[in-house]
Amino acid sequence: MHDLRAEIADHSQADRIAIDWRTADLDPVDVALCEYTEKLTLTPAAVGPEDIEGLRSVGLDDQGITSATQVIAYFNYINRIAEGLGVPMEVWLHDDGTRRDA
Repeated sequence: MHDLRAEIADHSQADRIAIDWRTADLDPVDVALCEYTEKLTLTPAAVGPEDIEGLRSVGLDDQGITSATQVIAYFNYINRIAEGLGVPMEVWLHDDGTRRDA
């Protein structure tokens, strides 16, 4: 798992995002991407044109939506492979994905 804190200078904000993005006071684009990610991950058959329009409404173009969808799908795929093969979680992570040394 990539450490989100390597991407965000505010480590407490990174931890809030990792634990529950809804409490992290994200901008509208990031909220829309998180909502889309959650829906595509948990209920992929429920994703429809309204979800794509929602992403467009916050300023994403088709290339950005395609890129986001590919990244989301890749992480879902690789996580399912790891889970299916019984790959243990990295020892440096808590169950919620935050670092043990934080």
